[in-house]
Amino acid sequence: MNYHVLTLFPEMILAGMNTSIIGRAIEKGLISLEAVNIRDYAEEKRKGRVDDYPYGGGAGMVMQAEPVYAAYAALEKKIGKKPRVIYLNPQGQVFRQPLAEELAQEEDLVFLCGHYEGIDERVLEEIVTDHVSVGDYVLTGGELPAMVMMDAISRLVPGVLNNEESAQFESFQDNLLEYPQYSRPEEWRGKKVPAVLLSGHHGNVEQWRREQSLRRTFERRPDLLERANLSVKDRKYLENLLAFEIET
Repeated sequence: MNYHVLTLFPEMILAGMNTSIIGRAIEKGLISLEAVNIRDYAEEKRKGRVDDYPYGGGAGMVMQAEPVYAAYAALEKKIGKKPRVIYLNPQGQVFRQPLAEELAQEEDLVFLCGHYEGIDERVLEEIVTDHVSVGDYVLTGGELPAMVMMDAISRLVPGVLNNEESAQFESFQDNLLEYPQYSRPEEWRGKKVPAVLLSGHHGNVEQWRREQSLRRTFERRPDLLERANLSVKDRKYLENLLAFEIET
């Protein structure tokens, strides 16, 4: 997986991504990261300035089309093909795990990070393939959303995680939240690890974990259940949870 980030703040991207699990994956060559400074493609007479006042008036500044396009064009030439270009903005589709899984199949991904009041619409129409949002709120720029997406996608790249099952059986697998996790000691401040996890009975453990995932999703993110892959047994368990909630 090769990440290319078009940004006004390359140091922010590099500092944020070259640590922990993702940093080790970069060192191992499992993923690569390039942060392209859009200011390097500004007109020489503007001395690195890439924004201007919006036509029609209004507050703030707008990033100009030409520096963004020039940065993209140089990158496309370097890659040797038209890559998938993701523009981070609150008007895009909400980033969810299925999209992370889809994007993890790409060889190259380009993230376009806007600032100020956004980017000239004309260049977005020219180069962007995907408009993506990380949530219904506004941030100062696209760098943090880009890092969020790269982190989520990288976990799905083979070899990035030590335990391959970790990428598959965590929150949002089958659109369910992850079950509770416990470690040593068996008792901490009077709270004990559930007995089923100490039983050694794998079937019972898996059933308990499935039921806990269902319960957590029901209590914390019931909206996910509409898209969840549920068995008849799962639905019966949820019906019992709902009945108990109504009674109490």
